[in-house]
Amino acid sequence: MERVRIKVRGRVQGVFFRAHTQEKASRLGLTGWVRNTEDGGVETMAEGSRKALEDLVSWCHEGPPAADVKSVDVEWLKASGEFKGFMISY
Repeated sequence: MERVRIKVRGRVQGVFFRAHTQEKASRLGLTGWVRNTEDGGVETMAEGSRKALEDLVSWCHEGPPAADVKSVDVEWLKASGEFKGFMISY
């Protein structure tokens, strides 16, 4: 079990990026959250298997069809097991 923080920048707000991220993460069996950031990006904190997390990171480079991803920052962290599901945070 691992944890990853993903920060995505570009045209990622107002294009259902959070909803699509939640759907993708849930399908991958991940727990955590996704939220918009004040700088116009989207931040995700997710826990699960390394393979599933890598799949989510890869997906974030494209995002949903209406998104225009410019950059993806990834930080690998130690898992805490604190999350019960995968939520959209407001």
